[in-house]
Amino acid sequence: MATDFSDAEQPGTQRPGGRTERTRLAVLHATLALLAEHGYGELTVDAVAERSGVHRTTVYRRWKSAEGLVAAAFHLGTEDDWTAPDTGSLAGDLYEMLAELVGYFTTPGMRELPTASILAAFQSELAAEALHSFYVDRHARCAVLTTRAIARGEAPAGTSPDEVIRAASGPIFYRLFISRESLGLADARLAARATAAAAAAGVFVPA
Repeated sequence: MATDFSDAEQPGTQRPGGRTERTRLAVLHATLALLAEHGYGELTVDAVAERSGVHRTTVYRRWKSAEGLVAAAFHLGTEDDWTAPDTGSLAGDLYEMLAELVGYFTTPGMRELPTASILAAFQSELAAEALHSFYVDRHARCAVLTTRAIARGEAPAGTSPDEVIRAASGPIFYRLFISRESLGLADARLAARATAAAAAAGVFVPA
């Protein structure tokens, strides 16, 4: 997700330690906390400055607006050390990935932030671009699930890693945000098995 920010704060840029980095992390974590608590529509630069303990002029100078803060905060997810599961089978790997997703979006105290993040993407173009970048990063990290499956003979050569992930996670997000149905681990297992079967049948090999 290519997002244009000022040179003063380029989201996703690794910065050296010290006061500048502590300030950046304090502000962006405060942004995420307030986003989860109040949603994008109620987020203000002043509130982030107060929560983070960073002077409001510093926050305004580096991030410009609430929109800039949210977009920068979303890029924190591309700086973590998350790795795709490795269970020995494509169905198993997909299930572990989807089970984590289900837990993240349904557990009280955790679900508020990812839900608010997706809603923010419908209200801010910068947030949408940053969220897209986050999922591009996650797709890249999950590509190994498909390459391992091909090596094990579970899927034919040429199977698209991106399409595998989209097919697996699609039913989860449909239940979460479209049909508003209940969601649990059984749904994650069904989606994982269905996607693995489709992959084995060559469904995700581009024509």
